[in-house]
Amino acid sequence: MESVEFSRYLTMLTLSVHVVFATVGVGVPIFIAIAHWLGLKRGDEHYLLLAKRWARGYVISVAVGVVTGTAIALQLALLWPRFMEFAGQLVALPLFMETFAFFFEAIFLGIYLYTWNRFKNPKHHFLLLIPVVLGAAMSALFITSVNAFMNTPQGFTLVDGQLTNIQPLLAMFNPAMPTKVAHVLTSAYMTAAFILASIAAFHLWRGNNHVYHRKALSLTMKVALIFSIATALVGDLSGKFLAEYQPEKLAAAEWHFETEGEAPLVLYGILTETNEVKYAIRIPYALSILVHSHPSGVVTGLNDIPEEYHPPYLIHYFFDIMVTIGVWLTVLSLFYMVALWRNWSVIKSKIFRFLLVTSGPLAMVAIQAGWWFTEVGRQPWIMRGFMTTAEGATDSPHVPLMLVAFAILYFILVVGTGVVLTRMFKNNPVEKELEKINAIQRSEAK
Repeated sequence: MESVEFSRYLTMLTLSVHVVFATVGVGVPIFIAIAHWLGLKRGDEHYLLLAKRWARGYVISVAVGVVTGTAIALQLALLWPRFMEFAGQLVALPLFMETFAFFFEAIFLGIYLYTWNRFKNPKHHFLLLIPVVLGAAMSALFITSVNAFMNTPQGFTLVDGQLTNIQPLLAMFNPAMPTKVAHVLTSAYMTAAFILASIAAFHLWRGNNHVYHRKALSLTMKVALIFSIATALVGDLSGKFLAEYQPEKLAAAEWHFETEGEAPLVLYGILTETNEVKYAIRIPYALSILVHSHPSGVVTGLNDIPEEYHPPYLIHYFFDIMVTIGVWLTVLSLFYMVALWRNWSVIKSKIFRFLLVTSGPLAMVAIQAGWWFTEVGRQPWIMRGFMTTAEGATDSPHVPLMLVAFAILYFILVVGTGVVLTRMFKNNPVEKELEKINAIQRSEAK
C-alpha cells in the first residue's frame, strides 16, 4: 500500500502542476485571436500589441507544459503499469491524437510568432491563429476523453479477465466525454480570461493607467463573464451526469446519505465521525432540482451504496471551493460589466482593482479544486467498475524517491517560468514597445 499511496501523491502533484500550464495552454489562444482580430478590424495598435505580447508569454507556458505533459505520460507507464497493460489499447488512440493536436498547434504558433509584419495582407497572418486555437481545443478534447473513459469505461468486452472486442472510438466517445470536455474548455477559457484580467488590473492598481491596460481589462472581463455563465450551465449538466452515472460521487460531494426526494443542497459545514453534518448551509430542494430539474426528484444516498465504493468524503470541500469561487467570479465580472456600462467610478478604485487582481489566482484555485474533486471522487477506482487504484499501481519501492525528484523538478520549472516571464515583460514594458512601433510607422511614412 505504501507504493500505491506514494504513486497517488506523485500523480496528484504532477497533475496539479500540469493543470496550471494546460489551462493556460488551452485558454489563452482564443484571447490572442480575439485581440488580433479587434486590432485588425479597428486598426488599433493596442489590441495588436496585446496579441503579440500574450503570444510571447504563451509560448513559455507551452514549453513548460510539454515537460509536465511528458512527465504524465512517463508516470502512466511507471506508476500505473497494470492499468496501462489492461487498458492501453483503449486509451492509446486519444493519447496519440493529443500529441498530434499539440504539434499541430505548436507548428502554427511558431509560424505566427516569427512572421509578424511579414505578410503583405495582415489578415493572412491572423489566419495562422485558427489552427492554434483549434489545436489547443482538440488537445484538451483528446486528453480529457482519456479521463472520461476512466470514469465511464466502454468499448470492450471482458472475457475471463481479458479485454476482447476492443473499439477505441467507442471508448473515446464514452458517456462522460461530452460534459467533461465542455466543462474543461469553458473553465479553461474562463480561467485564462481572469488570469489575463488580473495582470491588466495589477498594472492599473499600481497606478499605470495606460490605455493599453484598460483595453486589456475590458476585453478580458467581457469574455470572462460569458465563459463564467457557460461554465455554470455546463456544471449543471455535469451534476445531472453524476446523478446517473456516478451517484456515489455526487452523494459524497453533498454528504447526502439518505435516498430521498426534495433533497437539499449542502454547502460548507463539518462532518462528524457519526456522519452528522453540522454548521452547513442547506438550500431546500436544490439538489433534487439540480439532478432532476424538479424539487421532488429522488436523489440516491450513500447509505444505498456499498461502503467500500464510497469516495473520500473530503471531496465535499473541493466541491464547495470550486462552486464558491465560480459564483464569486461570475458576480464580480457581472458587476464590472454593469459598472462599465453605467460608468460607475467604483471600478476605478484601488479596492475594486485589487479584487480583480485576485481573480486570476482564485480562478486557478477553482480549477485545481475541480480536478481534485474529479480524481479523488473516482476513488477507489482507477477504471470505474473494472480496476481499483490499488490493482493498477506499481509495487516498486522506489516511488518515494521519484516523488522527491519530480517535486524538485517542478519547483525549478515553476520558479523558472515565473522569473523568465517577469523579466521578459519587465525589461520590455508596453510604453517602450509602443514607442518602437510608432517609430517604425513614422519611418515607413517618410
